[in-house]
Amino acid sequence: MKLSRLFAMLFVLVFALTLSVGVVYPQSDSTPEPTEEPEEEAEWVPYCTEENRAEIEAEEYYIPLISKGFQHQFWQAVKLGAEQAAEACGVTITFEGPESESQVDKQIEMLQTALDKNPDAIGFAALDSRAAIPLLERAQEEGIPVIAFDSGVDSDIPLTTAATDNVAAAALAADMMAELIGFEGEVAVIAHDQTSRTGIDRVTGFKERIEEAYPDIEIVDIQYGGGDHLRSTDLAKAIILAHPNLKGFFGANEGSAIGVLNAVVELGMEGKIVVIGYDSGLQQIEAVRSGVMAGAITQNPIGIGYRTVEAAVMALRGEELPEHIDTGFFYYTAENIDDEEIAALLYE
Repeated sequence: MKLSRLFAMLFVLVFALTLSVGVVYPQSDSTPEPTEEPEEEAEWVPYCTEENRAEIEAEEYYIPLISKGFQHQFWQAVKLGAEQAAEACGVTITFEGPESESQVDKQIEMLQTALDKNPDAIGFAALDSRAAIPLLERAQEEGIPVIAFDSGVDSDIPLTTAATDNVAAAALAADMMAELIGFEGEVAVIAHDQTSRTGIDRVTGFKERIEEAYPDIEIVDIQYGGGDHLRSTDLAKAIILAHPNLKGFFGANEGSAIGVLNAVVELGMEGKIVVIGYDSGLQQIEAVRSGVMAGAITQNPIGIGYRTVEAAVMALRGEELPEHIDTGFFYYTAENIDDEEIAALLYE
């Protein structure tokens, strides 16, 4: 058996395990009941198997994936999952994204170029939930199935979206923040953008949870750094200096969280401001282990990539797809970062 095939099989086992483990919410007399959890998705069973691989491979499917970026390790992990699915299914994929997650026009150009190559299906993670709709309408007219991943669009053209429930994940981050700052005080948010579904949903989930459940906590500022470390650092430093009583900071993606971390360290505020991040990457992992970052939400980026390619293959073979593919999330801290179900989802 090829090493890559063995690695894919091991991933499938780990990925199935992650779907069977629930999210842990904070327990405290002062903490309200967590929001109602959605109905559990049926246990995931891999579609591409040794038995049907030859049949799928004979179709010579070509499936390009256009991501939101390439600069963060998160997208490299998504790419790895997509490559594992391509190997398991016997299809050809490409994976690309703009250098910066603020380059909406560049992403649209990539999507247009991909469509010009007449692909069998396409995966798309939108930087702007509306800007790509005309091109997606073109794909629909040409009979090209569209699978959204990580960040959906404001359209029913994608047959499904493989993504984290970002509203629920950010609400969990708000619960954790509330407990850590004693259920009162000032907090702030740095997010990546106001146009992608992930940017909108993570801010919404955090903000609404604080407003509905924690009346003694005030969100004093929400800023958007485009996922850029340096810009997010500058924004976070300005917020900290403007609000000397700030008790907590939420960074809503990898770049935002690293920017918050940099600001806290540069201003000597370690231990004085509770930092909660999103995603992982080496700097966040080290910060969680050291205690500078209290914890972070981890998605399942390998699973997102895998399920996107798998869903595209299923669509091409006439299989029914759910409206959403929930790829799961966990909150990790120094205490559980080495647990099997957490460690399998972190990337450096």
